[in-house]
Amino acid sequence: MADEPVSLTAALASFSDLWSPRIVTAVNDYDVRVAKVEGEHVWHAHDHTDEFFLVLEGELTIALREPAGERTVVLPRGSVFTVPRGTEHRPSAPTGAAILMFEPTGTLTVGDHHDEIPDHVDATAGHALS
Repeated sequence: MADEPVSLTAALASFSDLWSPRIVTAVNDYDVRVAKVEGEHVWHAHDHTDEFFLVLEGELTIALREPAGERTVVLPRGSVFTVPRGTEHRPSAPTGAAILMFEPTGTLTVGDHHDEIPDHVDATAGHALS
């Protein structure tokens, strides 16, 4: 990983792919990833890790399937939310957003189990920042 500061603005400007996170740095065994998102992701769950979201630009909506039923959280710019491990969730951003995620290195964007992956979703553990 870089031994110099990373500008999140420059990192986001360096790519245009949606739902295709870039790894900006690592903290211990965790990746810090940024992504541009628009439309809906896929319902999925991470069995062994929580998933942290920080909205850098725009607004992110996360639908959750919890024991008490389904609910939706709305994250405006500057908001954070952690999806607990094992919770099925589907992020979406009808008007587009830029987000930062913090999760263990190697964690797939589509979790450990998921619905069918649409063409616009990149099933990856993150790409190197170029």
